[in-house]
Amino acid sequence: MPVDKSGVRIRQMFGEIAGRYDFMNHFLSAGTDVYWRWQTVRMARPFSQAPMLDVCTGTGDLAFAFRRELSGDAPVVGTDFTLGMLRIAERKRQNRQVVFLEADTLALPFPDSTFQVVSVAFGLRNVSSTIAGLKEMTRVCQPGGKVLVLEFSLPDNRVLSRAYQWYFRRVLPVLGQMLVRNRQAAYEYLPQSVSEFPSGHQLTDLMEEAGLDRTAFRRLTGGIATVYIGHKPLQPDQ
Repeated sequence: MPVDKSGVRIRQMFGEIAGRYDFMNHFLSAGTDVYWRWQTVRMARPFSQAPMLDVCTGTGDLAFAFRRELSGDAPVVGTDFTLGMLRIAERKRQNRQVVFLEADTLALPFPDSTFQVVSVAFGLRNVSSTIAGLKEMTRVCQPGGKVLVLEFSLPDNRVLSRAYQWYFRRVLPVLGQMLVRNRQAAYEYLPQSVSEFPSGHQLTDLMEEAGLDRTAFRRLTGGIATVYIGHKPLQPDQ
């Protein structure tokens, strides 16, 4: 049975774990999530002075990582539809060039071709329709701009994959529920949603279906996470 990714469930689940979200990310990944975001920012270079958008921004860590790499006044906008997460992002914000807005990734409140980079970290698999989310991200990306997706994946190495899946399915849900009690079984949802999410060429195929080209992906930390990139084609008259 497919995992429940209804907007009501996702909003309630992340609202319940918002207060411990950053701690759990760093604890369960042994701090490797910082490295994964850094690699995502690296893949997005070079940057222009146009604004950038991070959807499903959560507590804003990828938005902050992008802003640290930008020169000048180019703003970074972070959107999420869970207010509890955005409140924490606002408390962490130290730069007025980072702005957070409540918005659904399936209906972004921005004109076409607004942002030089549109990114998402560990959030696209929570959107009820992956292809619809990618199409909306592509819509608001400028021609010549980039769309990046950072997401969990399963390791290619058979031994590592077995050990990882045992930890992911048997240990993490129990540990997560002990540390962050919630009614939506958030840390059972995590491995379920990762196993159902398209990865590798499956996801780059969807990115191309959404209107991107020159898609590629890079596996990180043995394939535990993967960062994907696609480019929005220039208009025919350019």
